[in-house]
Amino acid sequence: MAKYFNISGNLTQELLAAGSNVKVSSVMLTNSHDTLACDVDLYIEKKNKGKFYLLKNTTLPIGPTLLHDAVSFSNAAGEFGLYIKLTTSSGTPAVDVILK
Repeated sequence: MAKYFNISGNLTQELLAAGSNVKVSSVMLTNSHDTLACDVDLYIEKKNKGKFYLLKNTTLPIGPTLLHDAVSFSNAAGEFGLYIKLTTSSGTPAVDVILK
């Protein structure tokens, strides 16, 4: 079952909490801002283990969709959560995220 998110702003946001028990095999990211490219950090994090980046400082231009289809991690209780952070030099970034 796919999950859909509209993410905006320069804050880190949780896409999936540890314990959600959602199986993710791919992530699609589309910059939905009209005029502003942004940088994306996409990572999993586990308490006392740290962050593990799927994408780090990856520039997402206006228009194309980025598909990351080599994703596999445990989202069971006590395991990994999935997070996204958007950054820009100016303005408010906006990205659509689809998890499958």
